[in-house]
Amino acid sequence: MGWNSGLVVETNRTQAKKCTSARGVGAVPTVSLASSFSPSAALVRTLSTSPSALYPAAPRSFRLPENYVPPTQPPSARPPETRKSQIIRTYTSLLRSTPIIIFFQHNNLTAVEWAAVRRELSVALKAVGPVDVGGADGKEVDLSSHVKLQVLRGRMFNVAMRIVEFHDPKGVSEDTTYNHDLSRVAYQAIKSAEEARDPNSIHATMEPLLSGPIAALCLPAVSPAYLAAALSVLAPGPASPAPTRRARPSYYELETQNALAKLMLVGGRIEGKPFDHQGVAWVGGIKGGLAGLRAQVVHLLQSAGLGLSTTLEGAGKALYVSLESHRQNLEPKKEETAEDGKEENKE
Repeated sequence: MGWNSGLVVETNRTQAKKCTSARGVGAVPTVSLASSFSPSAALVRTLSTSPSALYPAAPRSFRLPENYVPPTQPPSARPPETRKSQIIRTYTSLLRSTPIIIFFQHNNLTAVEWAAVRRELSVALKAVGPVDVGGADGKEVDLSSHVKLQVLRGRMFNVAMRIVEFHDPKGVSEDTTYNHDLSRVAYQAIKSAEEARDPNSIHATMEPLLSGPIAALCLPAVSPAYLAAALSVLAPGPASPAPTRRARPSYYELETQNALAKLMLVGGRIEGKPFDHQGVAWVGGIKGGLAGLRAQVVHLLQSAGLGLSTTLEGAGKALYVSLESHRQNLEPKKEETAEDGKEENKE
């Protein structure tokens, strides 16, 4: 047993020397993979790790049609991924969902001045409190946190106004699949309106007012009280006077006054109708809010009804008075005739 083990060790040393002499000092004898792995194991490994087994190949003949439209990105006349397209969509949504938009022309206000204006505006709006906005439930709502003053991009807002006025998605034919604000249908509607050039359209009326740098005060509901509070800060007037220095000293700070001097009220869009600065001041001057406006409407209707009834009754009354006076004039003559007849009978 010891002789055999010594022979095996000697044989290994001899083989190692042969490998060293053939490949150089430090060479490592290679081991064949065939001696380590059986054919069946290699076959199983190949089948389990091949790409065709993990991911089945797609048929080469599959191809999307040329008119294929992704459901998340409908076709449009403008590139929908650009920032201008998203701004136009934002402005169209603002015009459709905001009943009161008041426009101001601003002249290079700094960030500090804008912060001062928004601070004073927030203080004035919070002082109003909850008001009736004409909801179905009749509850009063606090709108102070929802009134926003933002700077507009004039050209993009001009395009959005044309889309809202001249493009009606509900009026598009049923054959048209896509009728969103950036669709080709909306683009064609705008072009047709530009060719017609109706001078009485809302866009034609407000376009001259929206030239230059424009800021917008947006109210989410019709509330003369909140509009008057905002105008008392941004554009004081007889209907909405500015706060006194004793009540609000911060309003008379230099930065705030410099900022307000650079703001000019040019008009507004209320319930889809254009208003100039005098019309905006009139809406803000309605006393009592919506309740006061309803009372004024009721009084106007009652006055009109009373005036109509008085007019209709006037002709009848005049005829009655004429006939009555004529009757009274005829009665003495009848009495005189009767007396003459009695005297003649006596004779």
